[in-house]
Amino acid sequence: MPVALDFFVKYGYLILFLWVLAEQLGVPVPSAPLLITTGTLTATHRLHLVLSLGVVVAACLFSDVLWYSMGKRFGGAVVRLLCRLSMESNTCVKKTESYFSRNGARALLLAKFVPGLSTVAAPIAGQTGMAMRSFLLYDAAGSLLWALTFILGGRFFGDFLKHHSSVFPSVSHTAGVLFVLLLVGFLIYRFFRQRAFLKEMRAARVDPAELKEMLEQNQQVYVVDLRHPLDYLPDPRTIPGAVMLTPDKLVQKTADIPRDRDVVLFCTCPSEATAARMALTLRKAGIYRVRPLRGGFDEWKRLGYPLQQIHPAERDGPVPQQQGIIS
Repeated sequence: MPVALDFFVKYGYLILFLWVLAEQLGVPVPSAPLLITTGTLTATHRLHLVLSLGVVVAACLFSDVLWYSMGKRFGGAVVRLLCRLSMESNTCVKKTESYFSRNGARALLLAKFVPGLSTVAAPIAGQTGMAMRSFLLYDAAGSLLWALTFILGGRFFGDFLKHHSSVFPSVSHTAGVLFVLLLVGFLIYRFFRQRAFLKEMRAARVDPAELKEMLEQNQQVYVVDLRHPLDYLPDPRTIPGAVMLTPDKLVQKTADIPRDRDVVLFCTCPSEATAARMALTLRKAGIYRVRPLRGGFDEWKRLGYPLQQIHPAERDGPVPQQQGIIS
């Protein structure tokens, strides 16, 4: 047996627990390859299937209860921090918020299968005030379903090797090297994809002082608040004159967005990520005068620039043909 495989079999449960725990805490290390490897070893009785599943679920619950508690106490600040650390920061906040709005507690059943949502699902559950009992029930079920999917997949592969024993020696000698190469390749790919996205975003954004000056001088500008309704809970205000539309609604109403003026998008995502993503989407639709706001709503508020209260009827409302300009 190769040294690496022997080491994993000897300390398999501890490695499995710590690896899954690290991923669920926000470290960008994928657990799927390790779970598949674990499933393969359960087929050859080097690891126990039920115990392996229990270890994975325990690691998920340990991490998720921690994030749930922090989300309940600190709200959206925890979610934005996690997404700032995540390689999926450009989508994780909005995807998770929309997912919870549509599915409630049931969102936890499949959240771990969606890249970027696994870690932030727990603090958003706490932020929305989900009862601890419901959270534990659905989170444990979702964690078990996630673990079963990959471990049983590996178990199927292990059963194949058992019935084709001549293949096993070559597979076992190369499995460790292949696992490392896949992991390194995965991290490099995500890193460069994130860098390309951020570079394009920084080249397009508008400074808050520039937007404030444009509004004060009554220049043609169309401001869109992309925040999810959950983001309004801690501070129900927005930039004066802004139209409130979630990304999905904005895409549906692309034809109504004015082409004869600057379109400024803002959110509360790390590095203006959702605003930048939607700016690229609108450009592909032929709307070229569109830019994300640097620092988003948080930076505008920090600078002490004007804000106005959000009325319930205005949230996610229709896009008017002409946006009034404020002074």
